[in-house]
Amino acid sequence: MPDTSALVDLRNVTFSYGERVILRDVSLQVPRGKVTALMGASGGGKTTVLRLIGGQQRAQNGQVLFAGQDVGQLDAAGLFAARRRMGMLFQFGALFTDLSVFENVAFPLREHTDLSEALIRDVVLMKLNAVGLRGARDLLPSQISGGMARRVALARAIALDPELIMYDEPFAGLDPISLGTAAQLIRRLNDTLGITSIVVSHDLEETFHIADQVIILANGGVAARGTPDEVRHSEDPLVQQFIH
Repeated sequence: MPDTSALVDLRNVTFSYGERVILRDVSLQVPRGKVTALMGASGGGKTTVLRLIGGQQRAQNGQVLFAGQDVGQLDAAGLFAARRRMGMLFQFGALFTDLSVFENVAFPLREHTDLSEALIRDVVLMKLNAVGLRGARDLLPSQISGGMARRVALARAIALDPELIMYDEPFAGLDPISLGTAAQLIRRLNDTLGITSIVVSHDLEETFHIADQVIILANGGVAARGTPDEVRHSEDPLVQQFIH
């Protein structure tokens, strides 16, 4: 029986780049409606997990299930449909520099829907409002701070009302105040929109603060999983080393 409480379910997944094994027989679940943090040393496979869920990579062994569908078995149309249900926030936001804030958020709506301009306008302003940036709609990415750019990227990621949002190092390069704001926003959007979030991050304090579940990857496998508290008190020397 598939686990319906998990939106994402990796089952005995093995993935390697050529000779280099990144994930070895890894199983992990991402429960619906929760924030799951994916942590571990660089090169430990965190971003690879995101790429497997999004179908940019395919596992050599095992299954990567998203909402019960095996992502690795989907054809191009199936993958396109699955990706519409996912939002991805890249490191540093990856905004289109020559488009205004408004046009950046409108982009996925124009690309994937047949909404009228009036409706697109309403949706964009609603999403900008959700991240506290309604007033910045006409500015260009070069005219806003790094923290604001990250929030615009987040508004763009939630434009299509995805069920899952994947954050790849969302706090990289932010000052402490912007970092705290970004973390709280991830938590708030997760709860108010009823979505599921996966956060890949090196920033222990903020990430532990907002996560329901922490999974630490090391040496090609899962070194620890549990609530932030459980992971913090893990006896595993590898986990302790990572935390401290």
